[in-house]
Amino acid sequence: MLVQLPRLTSSLREPFDIDQAYLQRKLILQSQKPRQSSSSVDESELARKIVYRWEEASVEVRQAYKQFTGAVVELIDGEVPSEEFREVALTVYHLFGRPEEEDNVETNIAGKKLEVQKLLGHAVSEANVRKVASLAQRLAGMQSSDKGTTLVSERPVNGTHDNVEFGADLVFHAPARFLVDVSLEDGELLVRKALEFLLHIMKDYIVAIVTKSSSQLSQDELAMAICRVLDSDKPGDEIAGVLLDLVGDSAFETVQDLVSHRKELVDAIHHGLLGLKSDKLSSSSQSRMPSYGTQVTVQTETERQIDKLRRKEEKRQRRGTEYGTDSELAAVNFSSLLQASERKNPVDDLLALGEGPQSLAVSALPQGTVRKHHKGYEEVIIPPTPTAQMKPGEKLIEITELDEFAQAAFRGYKSLNRIQSRIFHTVYYTNENILVCAPTGAGKTNIAMVSILHEIGQHFKDGYLHKDEFKIVYVAPMKALAAEVTSTFSHRLSPLNMTVRELTGDMQLSKNELEETQMIVTTPEKWDVITRKSSDMSLSMLVKLLIIDEVHLLNDDRGPVIEALVARTLRQVESTQTMIRIVGLSATLPNYLEVAQFLRVNPEAGLFFFDSSYRPVPLAQQYIGISEQNFTARIELQNEICYKKVVESLRQGYQAMVFVHSRKDTAKTAQKLVELARKFEGLEYFKNDEHPQFSLIQREVMKSRNKDLVALFEFGVGVHHAGMLRTDRGLTERLFSDGLLKGTQLYDPKAGGWRDLGMLDVMQIFGRAGRPQFDKSGEGIIITSHDKLAYYLRLLTSQLPIESQFISSLKDNLNAEVALGTVTNVKEACAWLGYTYLFIRMRLNPLVYGIGWDEVVADPSLSLKQRALIADAARALDKAKMMRFDEKSGNFYCTELGRIASHFYIQYSSVETYNEMLRRHMNETEVIDMVAHSSEFENIVVRDEEQNELETLVRSSCPLEVKGGPSNKHGKISILIQLYISRGSIDTFSLVSDAAYISASLARIMRALFEICLRKGWSEMSLFMLEYCKAVDRQVWPHQHPLRQFDRDLSAEIVRKLEERGADLDRLYEMQEKDIGALIRYAPGGRLVKQYLGYFPWIQLSATVSPITRTVLKVDLVITPDFIWKDRFHGTAQRWWILVEDSENDHIYHSELFTLTKRMAKGEPQKLSFTVPIFEPHPPQYYIRAVSDSWLGAEAFYTISFQNLALPEASTSHTELLDLKPLPVTSLGNSIYEALYKFSHFNPIQTQTFHVLYHTNNNVLLGAPTGSGKTISAELAMLRLFNTQPDMKVIYIAPLKAIVRERMNDWKKRLVSQLGKKMVEMTGDYTPDLMAILSADIIISTPEKWDGISRNWHSRAYVGLVILDEIHLLGADRGPILEQVIVSRMRYISSQTEREVRFVGLSTALANAGDLADWLGVGEIGLFNFKPSVRPVPLEVHIQGYPGKFYCPRMNSMNKPAYAAIGTHSPTKPVLIFVSSRRQTRLTALDLIQVGFKVILEL
Repeated sequence: MLVQLPRLTSSLREPFDIDQAYLQRKLILQSQKPRQSSSSVDESELARKIVYRWEEASVEVRQAYKQFTGAVVELIDGEVPSEEFREVALTVYHLFGRPEEEDNVETNIAGKKLEVQKLLGHAVSEANVRKVASLAQRLAGMQSSDKGTTLVSERPVNGTHDNVEFGADLVFHAPARFLVDVSLEDGELLVRKALEFLLHIMKDYIVAIVTKSSSQLSQDELAMAICRVLDSDKPGDEIAGVLLDLVGDSAFETVQDLVSHRKELVDAIHHGLLGLKSDKLSSSSQSRMPSYGTQVTVQTETERQIDKLRRKEEKRQRRGTEYGTDSELAAVNFSSLLQASERKNPVDDLLALGEGPQSLAVSALPQGTVRKHHKGYEEVIIPPTPTAQMKPGEKLIEITELDEFAQAAFRGYKSLNRIQSRIFHTVYYTNENILVCAPTGAGKTNIAMVSILHEIGQHFKDGYLHKDEFKIVYVAPMKALAAEVTSTFSHRLSPLNMTVRELTGDMQLSKNELEETQMIVTTPEKWDVITRKSSDMSLSMLVKLLIIDEVHLLNDDRGPVIEALVARTLRQVESTQTMIRIVGLSATLPNYLEVAQFLRVNPEAGLFFFDSSYRPVPLAQQYIGISEQNFTARIELQNEICYKKVVESLRQGYQAMVFVHSRKDTAKTAQKLVELARKFEGLEYFKNDEHPQFSLIQREVMKSRNKDLVALFEFGVGVHHAGMLRTDRGLTERLFSDGLLKGTQLYDPKAGGWRDLGMLDVMQIFGRAGRPQFDKSGEGIIITSHDKLAYYLRLLTSQLPIESQFISSLKDNLNAEVALGTVTNVKEACAWLGYTYLFIRMRLNPLVYGIGWDEVVADPSLSLKQRALIADAARALDKAKMMRFDEKSGNFYCTELGRIASHFYIQYSSVETYNEMLRRHMNETEVIDMVAHSSEFENIVVRDEEQNELETLVRSSCPLEVKGGPSNKHGKISILIQLYISRGSIDTFSLVSDAAYISASLARIMRALFEICLRKGWSEMSLFMLEYCKAVDRQVWPHQHPLRQFDRDLSAEIVRKLEERGADLDRLYEMQEKDIGALIRYAPGGRLVKQYLGYFPWIQLSATVSPITRTVLKVDLVITPDFIWKDRFHGTAQRWWILVEDSENDHIYHSELFTLTKRMAKGEPQKLSFTVPIFEPHPPQYYIRAVSDSWLGAEAFYTISFQNLALPEASTSHTELLDLKPLPVTSLGNSIYEALYKFSHFNPIQTQTFHVLYHTNNNVLLGAPTGSGKTISAELAMLRLFNTQPDMKVIYIAPLKAIVRERMNDWKKRLVSQLGKKMVEMTGDYTPDLMAILSADIIISTPEKWDGISRNWHSRAYVGLVILDEIHLLGADRGPILEQVIVSRMRYISSQTEREVRFVGLSTALANAGDLADWLGVGEIGLFNFKPSVRPVPLEVHIQGYPGKFYCPRMNSMNKPAYAAIGTHSPTKPVLIFVSSRRQTRLTALDLIQVGFKVILEL
C-alpha cells in the first residue's frame, strides 16, 4: 500500500504573478460554465461524453445517439441505477465504437459479448449485442466524418484549446520520494504516526507564531482557533484570509502550508477528537448533548466573550457526549487533543474517512467488533450482544394474571416476554403516556395490545362493553404494515367482538363504517387528513388511545406529519379536558429523553429504554464496504461476496434472505447465485430434494405460471416481490431466517432516483433475522460501497440523534391548523409550535436549525425565533392567498384556497404554482401541464434509459399534446398522467414506480383544482375540471364513450364500434334493441347495450322560480331519478353537483352537493330550495345543471328563462325619519295613560307615528328595525280604541308562543291592572272558555288559535282592533294562515257588519311595503316603512360565513371566532349569543367556557 508522507515545505516555490493567474483562471472558468438545465436529457453528462461537441451536433447524430441508448436499455433490461447505466453505455460504446476489419467482425463480437456479460452480471442475447454494435459503429462513423477521428473524448488532450485550463487534462501523481510502500497492517500504524506527526508540526508552527507576533491569544487558544477555521466549510482562499487575521502577515508562508495540507490536518484533528469522545462515551450511556452543524468562528474579542458564555451555558444545561466537530473543538484544548491522538487506535476513525455526505465519524462500536481488510472490500463484524440475564426478583407475567376478558387476546401465549413483563404494570394498570424504545423484533406489538386491553377494560360496565364510547387509533408507518396490523389485531380481538378496520389510501371507510369501528389502523398522512377536517371532529373526540408505531421516523421526511398529529392531539386534550393516552413505540435511539418530552411522557413512570441485549434473538451484524472502483469488477465482487455469505449460512443449516433494489433484480440475483454455485461447486448447499414433502411441493410449484419460480425451485432458491401473485408469494414465504442484504439502494420515486436505504428500511430487514421459536441468533449483512460504510454503522448502532424535520413543512401544517380553527393568531400559533418536537430540539440543538449562539444568549427561551418562524410562514401563506394575515393585530383568517389545500393535502408550493398557471379558460394540454408542475412531483427526474419508451408511449397512449416532450421533466410527468388515464402498460421498472407514485396523488390534486375553480365561480373551468376528476377516477377519457365505464360487462369491441359509429347516449336511448344490434353488427349486443343504458345514472330536472326581490330569486328544484339502481354500480348513494350558472358571464351563482340514496331513488321525486342573485341588465337565462360526481357523461340541465319574469317594483319606498322634537308623554292627555310609561318622551319613530295611531282610526303598517319601540306604538292604537270604543276588543296576534307569553307578562304588570281591563291568552298550551273570551278586553293569540275562533264570525262582531306582530312572516311557512284566514276574514267581517275593524301591522323594514299596505287596506297616511339603519341605538354588523355541510362541526368551528369576537367587541360588557336550537345553547356555552379556560391557561 502506498501512503504519502506529510510534506510541509515551500523551498521549491518559484516566482509567480498571482494576479495575472487569477484573472486568466476566472476567464477560463466562466467560459466553461455549463448551461443550466435540470430536466433535459439533451444536456446530460452521458451525451457529452459520447458525442463530440454535443451542443453543436446535427439532428442525425442526435437521433443516432438516441437509438444507441435505446439499444443499451434493451441490452441491460433497464434495471440499473442511472449512474451505472451511464457507465455501461460508455463501456459498450468504447467496446463497439471502433471500425472492425471484415474478417474479424464475428470473432470480435463474440469476445466482446463475453465482456458485456461479465460487466452486467447476466446473459445477454446475441441479437441485442449485434444491434448495439452496429448502432455504436454508426454513431462513431457519423462523428468521424465531423471531426476526423473515431475515438471520442471530452476535450483534446494534445494540442491547445481556448477553454481548457493549462494542466486540467493531466493526472497528478505524488513524487516517488514522498511515497513509502508498506503492508496493510503496517499502514494503520503509519497513518496514525503520520497524523500525530502533523499535529506536532502544527504545534511547532504555533509556538513560532506566538513568539514572533504580538497575538493576545495563548498557544493553546491560538491552536484551537486555527483548528476551528481549518475544519470549517469555507473555501481555501477565505480560510487563508481568516488565518492571516489570526496570526498576522508575518506568518504568510506558514498559512500557505497550513492551507495546502488542510485535509491532512483536519483528519488529524478528527483523529484526536475521537480519542476524547471515546473516553466520554465510556462514562455516559446516553448522549444528551446536541449535534451541531459545522460553523466558522473568527475569534475577535467580542466573539470570544460570546464563546465563553456559550461554553458556560453548555456546561450548565447539558452534560454528556457531543456529536459534531465545531462544538467539540470549543470544549477541548490542544494539548489534550495531542495526547488523545497518541493513544487512540485509528480503527473507527478510518471507517469514517469515506468521501461524501455519509462521511460521519463513527465511535463507540460494540465491544468485540472486528475489522477485516480483503482485496477490494473491507468488512466490519459486530458480534451479537448476549442476552442480558434475568435480574433478581424479575419474573415473566403469566397470561393468567390478566383479566378474564384480556386473556382471550393472548390465546396460545403462556406468558409475556421480558420487555413486555417489565412494562406491563405501567401499561395495564395506569393511564400514563408511554414511550418504549426497544430493538426491532422485541415484541412491541404485544405492548400495544396490552394498552388496548387496558382501554377496553375501562369501558366494560356491568359485564357489557360500551363500544360507542371510545375509539383506538393505531398509526403504522406504511400501508403494508397497516394491513398486517389490521389482520393481526382483528383476529386477536375478535373474541371481544371488537371491530378493527384499516383506513389508508388503499382502504376508504364510509361514515357508518367509521362509527361501527372501535380500532382504526391508519398511516400518519391519512390520520392527519382526517383530523384536519372539522367535519370529522366527532370522530377524533371519541379517540381515547393513540398508538404511534416507529416514532423514530421523526427523523424521516414523514416526521413532520407525526409531529403535527401529536401536537394536535395534545392541544385537543388540553382544550377539551379529556383524556387521550399516547403510546409511542420506537427502535433504540440516542436522544429518547427528548422524544419522551415531546410525547408528554413522564420519564420516571412511562419511559422505557431497552438496548440490544433485550432482543429475543441476538443479532450479529456484518457491514461490507466495497472499495473497488471499476464498475464491472465491483458488480462481480458484490455478487461473489453475496454468494459466499449465503453459502456460509447454508453450511450451518440456516436459510437466507437476500434483499435487492427492484422486482426484476430478484430473479437476476437468484440466477447469478445459482450460476456461482455451479462455478464453485456449491449446488449441494442449495438443493433440498431430500425433504420429505419435496415431491408434493414440487407438484404445487409446477402449477405456477411464474417461470422464474418454477426454474429456480429445483435449486432451492425462491423469489418474492410485490408484483407476484399472492399464491406465488405464499410459496416462497417459508424461506426466512437470516437477513442478508445485497446492494444498499432501492428505487424510491419520491426521492426521484436511487437513494440510500433509510433507518426504517434497514430495521425492517434486520428485524426479520432470526425466529424466536427456532433460532438462538440471527445475522444481518449489509453489502454497500465503502464511502457509505460509516453511515450504516452509525445508523444501526443508534448513534444518529433524532432531529426534527418540521420546519420544511411548517407552512402546510400552519395552514391546516388555521383551516381547522385551532390557531387564529400569532400567539396561538407560537403556543401550537411549543407542542412540537421541533421546539424541544431547537432549544437543545439550535445550530442545526439555523440559530446562532448570539441569538440563544439574547433569547434563551427562543420565543422570538418561534414568533419569527410563524410570522414568515404566515406571510408566505398570505402571499399565496391561503389565508389572510393581519400583521397589526397578529390575527389569521382562513380563505377558501387555504381550506381546500388543507383538506386535499396540497402543498403550499403547489398552490403557488396554481395561482400562477390557473386561468378561467384553459385547454386539456394546459391543464395536464399545470398538474405536471405540482410540487408533489418535483422529485421525478428524466433518465437516458427511459427516452425510447417514453417516445413510444407518446405515440401510443397520449391523445393530448405533451408540452416539452419526453426529454423534459414536466413532459415526462404529463406522459405518465395520460398513460394512467389511457390504462397503458410500461416495461421500464423506474417508469412503473414513477407512474405509481404520480397516480397516487393525481386524483386528490384534480379534486382540489375542481374545488378551486368552483369557489372562484368559474362555470366552464369547473365543469371541465370535474370531467377530468372523473376521468382520473374511472381511467376513461372524457371524449371516449360513457359506456366504457361498464368495461367489466361490455366488451371493448362493442364500445369501440359505438364510438366509431358516433352513437352517443341520447341517440342510443331513442333506438330499439334490434337497431343497436344492427348498428354494431352484433345482434345480441343490442340487448346488452340497452340493458346497461338502463343502469346508467340519469335524472330529470324541473324548477319553479319565485322572485323575492328584484335582485334575489328563490328556486324550487325537483329531481326525478330515471335509472335502474344496482348496488354493484351505484353503491349505497350517488352524489350530484347542482350548479346554477350564467353562461353569458361564465359564472356560477349557486353550487351544492346533493346525495341521492337508493331509498330516495325508488321513492318520490326530491325537492331542493335555494336562492340565487340576479343582476341588471338581466341575462336571457340561467342554466341549472346536475352533474354526477362519479359518472362521466351523466348530466342533466334545466333552463330558467327571464323573458317573462315579473319582478317587484324597482324603487323601494322608505319613510324618511323626520328631525322632529320628541313628544312628551303628556301628549296623551290622560293622566292614567301617562302613568303607564316611566319615560318622559317618546322616541323619534313613536313621535312621527303618534298622530296617526292615537288621533285617527286609519289602518297602519309600521316597518322598523327590532328595538325601535313598535310595541308601544301598537299600545297607542289600543289606547285610542279604549277612548273611542271601550266596548270593542283588541286582538293581538303573535306568531310564537314565547312572544305571546312575554306580552302577557308585560301587559299584566304594566297595562291591565292600571287600566282595569281583562286579558286572556289563547295558545296551544292554554284555551280559555267562551265566557272568558266574551268578558275580555284584550285577547292575545297565536294565528292558529285565532283562526279557529274567528270561523264563527257572526258571533264575533266585537273586534275593533287587530294588531299583527311580526307580519313579515307572511313569507314563511305560517304565512297562509295570516294571509288567507285572519286578515282576509277580518276585512270581510268588517264589510259585513259595517263596523270598521282597524288593522295595525308591525314588521321589520320591508322591500315591498307598498304591496303589503294595499292588501291590509293601509292608505298613504298610515304607511311607515323606515330604513333598517334607523335605530335608536346604532348597530355595527359583522358577517362571517362558515363552510361545512354538517351542522355540529360547523357550529363547533364557530366557537373560537365567537370568543375572539367577544374579546374584540365587548371585553367588559354582557354579551348575548343566539344559536339555532335549545341543545346547541348548552353545547356552545360549554365550548366557550373551554376556550376561555384555555386562553387563561396560556396567559
